[in-house]
Amino acid sequence: MLFVFRGPKSPRLETGLAIASFISLLAIWSLITYLELLPRQYLASPLAVFKALYQLFVKFNFIHDVWISIYRVWVAFLVAALMAIPLGILMSCYRIVNAINEPVIDFIRYLPVPALVPLTILWLGVGELSKITLLWMGTFFQLVLLIADDARRVPHEYVEVGLTVGAKPRQLLKDIILPSMLPSMVDNLRITLGWCWTYLIVAEIVAADSGIGHVIWYMRRFVKTPEVLGGILVIGVIGLLTDQAIRLLSRKVFTYLR
Repeated sequence: MLFVFRGPKSPRLETGLAIASFISLLAIWSLITYLELLPRQYLASPLAVFKALYQLFVKFNFIHDVWISIYRVWVAFLVAALMAIPLGILMSCYRIVNAINEPVIDFIRYLPVPALVPLTILWLGVGELSKITLLWMGTFFQLVLLIADDARRVPHEYVEVGLTVGAKPRQLLKDIILPSMLPSMVDNLRITLGWCWTYLIVAEIVAADSGIGHVIWYMRRFVKTPEVLGGILVIGVIGLLTDQAIRLLSRKVFTYLR
């Protein structure tokens, strides 16, 4: 049934296959390290990584670094979302707003965030603000264009019906545009949250004394591959759990999309 084009959903089977794919990946990883196809300083075994993670959490208070990274990512992401959602909707509805903002946003979103690290530190110092700003820069300029596209995809017929019954622009935005674009907007928020996590290393490698990225970068200097891989895995696990939680919540809210 899974090979039927757009066939019916089978949650249990799909969950089983997802778990099997992770187990297969772990088995391949273990086999590569057991056969020593790569030197251990390049790829540590799963057991060595799990032992390293245990040591990090027990002896080096790694949980503090995890929480500070989660804090930085979520603050940057929420600020980016709170700014991008209204601006993106306005860009889709008013040509003058789009004409003023889209060229600038298109220009800035192509700037490499790592190249902006020195300037960000120069302007904002080495505190939390500079790290959160870097994460925000990697998220906001992409998200605002995605939100604008979501709003543009709302069928024009919906807007025409609203105008026919005498709806004002504010009512059109609140009662027609926003509810219609919510499902696709949530999907784009999930995507950009993942992007925000990918910029974490960039934000935490310079003048940082805490965070997952700082730990990864510090351990890399001493070629502690198990600890580096462990930090990367932690980011992946946090991202996966967060993404699945948002997906589950969206399914509960948007029941008509099942």
